[in-house]
Amino acid sequence: MKANTQGFREWVNARHGLTLSDYDALWRWSVADVGVFWQAIWDYFDIQSPSPARQALASVAMPGARWFEGAQLNYRTQVFRHAEAAQSSDVPAIVFRNERLQREGRSLEISWDELERQVSALAGALQAMGVQRGDRVAAYLPNIPQAAIGLLACASLGAIWSLCATDMGVATVRDRFRQIEPKVLIGCDGTVYGGKVAERVGLLEELLGELPSVQHLVLVPYLAQAGAAPAQPVPARWPGQRHAWADCLAHAPLTEVEPVPFDHPLWIVYSSGTTGMPKPIVHGHGGVVLEMLKLHHLHLNLGPSAETGDRFHWYSSSGWVMWNLQVSALLLGTTICLYDGHPSLPQADTLWRFVSDTGTTFLGAGAAYYTGCMKNGVQPGALPGIRALRGLGSTGSPLPSDAYQWGASVVRDDVWWAVISGGTDLASAFLAGTPELPTVPGEMQGRALGADIQAWNEQGQPVVDDVGEMVCLQPMPSMPLMFWGDDGHRRYRDSYFDLFPGVWRHGDWLRITPTGGAVVYGRSDATLNRHGHRMGTSELYRVVEALPEVLDSLVVDIEYLGKPSYMPLFVALRDGVTLDDALRARIRQAIRDDLSPRFVPDDVLQVREIPRTLTGKKQELPVKKLLLGRALAEVVNKDACANPGAFDWFERFARDRQAGT
Repeated sequence: MKANTQGFREWVNARHGLTLSDYDALWRWSVADVGVFWQAIWDYFDIQSPSPARQALASVAMPGARWFEGAQLNYRTQVFRHAEAAQSSDVPAIVFRNERLQREGRSLEISWDELERQVSALAGALQAMGVQRGDRVAAYLPNIPQAAIGLLACASLGAIWSLCATDMGVATVRDRFRQIEPKVLIGCDGTVYGGKVAERVGLLEELLGELPSVQHLVLVPYLAQAGAAPAQPVPARWPGQRHAWADCLAHAPLTEVEPVPFDHPLWIVYSSGTTGMPKPIVHGHGGVVLEMLKLHHLHLNLGPSAETGDRFHWYSSSGWVMWNLQVSALLLGTTICLYDGHPSLPQADTLWRFVSDTGTTFLGAGAAYYTGCMKNGVQPGALPGIRALRGLGSTGSPLPSDAYQWGASVVRDDVWWAVISGGTDLASAFLAGTPELPTVPGEMQGRALGADIQAWNEQGQPVVDDVGEMVCLQPMPSMPLMFWGDDGHRRYRDSYFDLFPGVWRHGDWLRITPTGGAVVYGRSDATLNRHGHRMGTSELYRVVEALPEVLDSLVVDIEYLGKPSYMPLFVALRDGVTLDDALRARIRQAIRDDLSPRFVPDDVLQVREIPRTLTGKKQELPVKKLLLGRALAEVVNKDACANPGAFDWFERFARDRQAGT
């Protein structure tokens, strides 16, 4: 497989009079002067702006870096630059299947012209609703083409897009959308997942009652398309205006797409810390365009489908930033293949059959999906269309070594593993790969271009071949512009720059190998990361501690390379209450209904009390380190604890668990 990084390196050598000989030399050049590197990315992809940028990078301060000041562009315009070439080659923009279409063996294909028509019509409808530059449009949709159309329509207007998945409960969605005060909400009547129908009209009505800023609801009738009976209408109690999706697509189109400043907000995504509300992270048009073009072309080795025949699928819910990454392959002119449904039902190889049927050339998924396929004995290589598949992507949690070997033995012997690690915060990857580098099972191939990544010990010193905190020493253009509503950027600074001022701390354990590879060992903070879906512990506590029997609770998410993820929930109950099977079931059901099924704990265990600091904070990280095998004296200073005796139970539990008793 020809590596796109090789072509880019040759271009850099010719353009800058250099003799960069391999990927390591290219990476070192890319972080020696990040302004020069990102200007090269701008030029290589021929980004268009009606006004020139004064310089690529005016300030390297973090936070506060200033990129391409004076330049203007639009995410939507970059997408449809490819429409003419793709249309003349009869290459679709989107190939879509849900569970019904998969059963029937057919796909819905949307051409580039039709995609642009629908985007322009929806943008015109939103404009008629009063949506202007800077207004927020929220969506509660699954991974369907309508979500991609909504994003592109918002970008056309300079409005700000924000999406939540339909498996999130009302309280979880409310806590996100209420912070950003959307003017319009786009929702669907329901979904079908694993053959089970979930109506959402009533939930939308409830959600609208929690979002006083919403003036317009756009309803997508999806259940019929998914093979279920349409949802029954709910009596209208909400006073705003309702619009049918079909009417919006019949609206007069937006006639002009205006470029916006490089750092104009494009979307708001959500990542949670361990306290407070979910963080509404704002990314800009320019940063996302540059990062996604770099990531898709140079690190996922994709190209415009009219030239390469590439078809890209990353299995994701719409609530994960990988949805944003998947849709953003359109920026490169790559056909995206969307799947809405359970990846392993009704057959363990359902997603692989989708890949085979649609001619997908690159498949990405969470690491847990591949390990599940391994355990279930899935044999994708037997499917007739799988030979078109050239690359496998993985992220969300560490991918064990045997998964690499499984891919070579049962998918195809020359398949390339593109294992990446980044996050919602960055909307890109810090660690990635290229086909020109060797694949070492259990490792990511290297650090992404323009990502000045190191592993630091507790003294802030770089370490090699030892585990340390993953840090980024220089800014990248898709780092957040801000958190919405974060006056003074205090929460932003506290999230990434609390431990090492001026240096981004990502919250992952990292080891850089002597040969330049990278191994991530899981989260170093207390954020829950269930196979790539991140949520703050505080959100789970709000649900659990609302139950009258529960006085206090603590949850940790244990990830370690090669071992299954383990998320126990510890609860302290009121006097006289015992944790029995019925109460466990109620706790799990509350989390499933009000938060998400993804965050139902593996165990629910009763404790006498939850350990807290002198200032009242729950001691999540020390408990997590105990369960990872650290000694109590190494993980906590009892003098800083309000109730140091609470650790005695956790110490015994960790010891017994490691002993297998």
